[in-house]
Amino acid sequence: MSAETTRTVDTAVLKPRVAATCIGITGHRVIPPAVLPRVHSALREQLSGAEGELAALSSLAAGADQMFADIALDHGVPVTAVIPGMDYEAHLGGAEVRSAYRRILRSCAARVHLPAEPTHEEAYFAAGRWIVDHCDRLIAVWDGRPARGPGGTGDVVEYARRTGVPVTVVWLPGARRD
Repeated sequence: MSAETTRTVDTAVLKPRVAATCIGITGHRVIPPAVLPRVHSALREQLSGAEGELAALSSLAAGADQMFADIALDHGVPVTAVIPGMDYEAHLGGAEVRSAYRRILRSCAARVHLPAEPTHEEAYFAAGRWIVDHCDRLIAVWDGRPARGPGGTGDVVEYARRTGVPVTVVWLPGARRD
């Protein structure tokens, strides 16, 4: 190498780029009141107890997804919204859920809009798989029971386990959904 293309770099000023640990969420849309304190506490613990930089992935659905995104944002963790390929906002639920969705979405660092799927269930499952495929670990707010419909929480947890993504299940032992 010639002297003109060689330069000295002061290694003391170099900072290694450390990738953020990406945490994804899957979970029930309706969480029983008796379970909410446990879930809220566990999500806060998962986001405050981690070492290094974090990033969060959420579909911002009612329940676990919105709770996780709110807690992540409260902890200064950037959230990427993963939007299923459908008229998602119209199918989120009531006015309060849609309002929370829009509020959180405005605070997200990024958005991923997935391609359209033939059914809502397939769109939800595609979003869950996308989150699993792009996270380092998954938090599942899950009662441990099979999914109630295609693409539900149980299906996403099964997919994560099958693909080797670590899953942390958050639930109150013995509690059941209605």
